[in-house]
Amino acid sequence: MITPITETATLGGGCFWCLEAIYDRLKGVEDVVSGYAGGHVVNPTYHQVCDGTTGHAEVVQIRFNPQVITFDDVLDVFFSIHDPTTLNRQGADVGPQYRSAIFYHSPEQQAAAQQKIRALEAQRLWPDPIVTEVTPLDVFYPAEDYHQEYYENNPNQSYCRFVIAPKVAKFRSSTLARLLRS
Repeated sequence: MITPITETATLGGGCFWCLEAIYDRLKGVEDVVSGYAGGHVVNPTYHQVCDGTTGHAEVVQIRFNPQVITFDDVLDVFFSIHDPTTLNRQGADVGPQYRSAIFYHSPEQQAAAQQKIRALEAQRLWPDPIVTEVTPLDVFYPAEDYHQEYYENNPNQSYCRFVIAPKVAKFRSSTLARLLRS
């Protein structure tokens, strides 16, 4: 049996629970793991990252089949589900751990991310400039088990009901909903 080719993307756009909830629903996405990247502490804990002193961002690492969903599609979703113009903040979540970041895995991903940002800036979709950092992935640390599939496992938790559920609903009504699994 031939294993399909997969690619990996690592993205930070605020709370990893929000990103995971949407990427988990996309055709061609095989796995989404919440975790931490971009910091200087080895094996950080959630509480350390929340303190804002480790340098890590909350991220999702997405394993996807590029024959079903392209990296460009992954980036389109990314820029549609968070505000890439707010430095170290997404909504009420404030701190460097909530920064907008693309941690690339290859020169091709770096070039695609930089091109996407240039194209979006040219469209002037936001009144402020995009502050998304584009940096190479050094190390990815999976978050603690209770963070994985958080939205699926805790649908009645208040953050899930009042923050994540509306983001998922908004995405379902967007032009990118074509990427959702049936």
